[in-house]
Amino acid sequence: MPEEVLFKFERQMERSEIADYLRTVADSLESGGEITLEAGGDSVTMSPPARPTFEIKAERETSSSAPDGPGELGLEFELEWDEGESGSDGGGELNIE
Repeated sequence: MPEEVLFKFERQMERSEIADYLRTVADSLESGGEITLEAGGDSVTMSPPARPTFEIKAERETSSSAPDGPGELGLEFELEWDEGESGSDGGGELNIE
């Protein structure tokens, strides 16, 4: 299925700033509220259902010209749901330390 990017923001920032953004998202999820993203005149408001699918991925991206060289490490958190869907169960438990 083709992907339509509704909002994108990327910039280096302090870990404490990132934690503040994640905390705001966590608070909205916990309260059942909407999540509004705004930057540079763009904005989008989303209403996650009570049980969205949660995906977390740790990855290393390497250059195709130097696959054994140093790569870029990443940690991605993603919430997904079908428009109009209330969510579903995934597999297993997740522990984050």
